[in-house]
Amino acid sequence: MYLWIKAFHLISMVAWFAGLFYIFRLFVYHVKFKDQKNMAEAYTVMEHKLLYVIMHPAMLLTIGLGVTMLVMNPTLWKTPWMHGKLALVAGLIVYQIYAGITHKRFARGDFRLSEKACRILNEVPTLLLVGIILLAVLKPGG
Repeated sequence: MYLWIKAFHLISMVAWFAGLFYIFRLFVYHVKFKDQKNMAEAYTVMEHKLLYVIMHPAMLLTIGLGVTMLVMNPTLWKTPWMHGKLALVAGLIVYQIYAGITHKRFARGDFRLSEKACRILNEVPTLLLVGIILLAVLKPGG
């Protein structure tokens, strides 16, 4: 049973990351075309669907399955690499919350972020993914 849960944890994680990799790319174009009403409206709809139809459910499933694995294998709580991984996952959750806030601001026409800032923020999930994968595979410290 544990391996089934782990498999679906990884599948939901891939879906979550697909959204994490794409959301700030949509924001780049939203900022770029903010003065074109039809384009701005289209980006608002795409961002909303990405966040609420793909990202939120995938995040919740990833977290839920991860917690299930931790409950099934409580010795993982004692490993330093798991603490690091969970800290990076917390960073992903904060990133997604920030993406939701950004989406709501952009939908109101409040473009506090520049196109360049959105491009830079678009790289954050990649850095977190590298750390998460390295910790999960190499298991440093035990």
